[in-house]
Amino acid sequence: MTTDTLSEALVEFPDNRLLIDLCGEYDRNLTEIETRLGVQILRRGNLLAIHGEPEAQSEARDVLMALYQRLEQGRSVSPGDIDREFRMAPDDVGPDAQIEMFEGGPVEIKTRKKLVEPRTEAQKAYVRSLFEHELAFGIGPAGTGKTYLAVAVGVNMFITGQVDKIILSRPAVEAGEKLGYLPGDMKDKVDPYMQPLYDALNDFLPGKQLAKMIEEKVIEIAPLAFMRGRTLSNAFVVLDEAQNATSMQMKMFLTRLGEGSRMVITGDRTQIDLPRGVASGLADAERLLKTIPKISFNYFTSKDVVRHPLVAAIIEAYEKDAETP
Repeated sequence: MTTDTLSEALVEFPDNRLLIDLCGEYDRNLTEIETRLGVQILRRGNLLAIHGEPEAQSEARDVLMALYQRLEQGRSVSPGDIDREFRMAPDDVGPDAQIEMFEGGPVEIKTRKKLVEPRTEAQKAYVRSLFEHELAFGIGPAGTGKTYLAVAVGVNMFITGQVDKIILSRPAVEAGEKLGYLPGDMKDKVDPYMQPLYDALNDFLPGKQLAKMIEEKVIEIAPLAFMRGRTLSNAFVVLDEAQNATSMQMKMFLTRLGEGSRMVITGDRTQIDLPRGVASGLADAERLLKTIPKISFNYFTSKDVVRHPLVAAIIEAYEKDAETP
């Protein structure tokens, strides 16, 4: 129940324990909302009083109610959840479900360790595409969740029995610097290039289970060059950093798609590390395959960056400079 005056909006929350979780430790959740909207939020028993401009009051109230509803459903409220409520349309709030997205409900990805939810409309459309299409592209700047969400969907499809294995790949291309000779066996040499994929998997699977799955080759993490000659059946396959695949490598990889498999290609057209004069296979694939109906292309911008807020500002600055004659 809410009561508005000219200067404040009062929002009542029936469960005082959930209200404590809503406010967060040292009221950090309220502070985040205050900072974003330029309002002041004061607690009075089981009421929150919102002071500010009427439009900002209304938005703060909507965000608080949506976060409280999450708590009522047994979910947590983290800084990422607050960010999501600001970015997503209000009608995205709904009951817990695995993939109600096909009926217009929330888009959620269950993994062994956490429930993953898209935090922008572009991410939501991307996750839908990953479940609906056998071949999907995610193209956009760093920090927009292209790889993270793809790996989450792969883990979900594995634990629900839709695929038998997960294969994650990247071109082993140095990012603008020569590392020279790397010591160790083949795994030691390629692991530095694959580390972001390990990081994503660690977010979704318990450590011991992940180690066992890698040992049993249920999960494979390998450089793109190792894909030649294989047919990837009943697998969820991700090619990350695809802008650094050559046209020949991209064709080779795409034609590995086998029966019962899903394939996701992610990349950032602004971060090509190939030698000068070598065409990016991602650009070629986009040009050649865009008219094929069963292949989806999903695009992200700096507005979809879900890392530190400065990352979006940095990307926008570089994009603006690139557009300057």
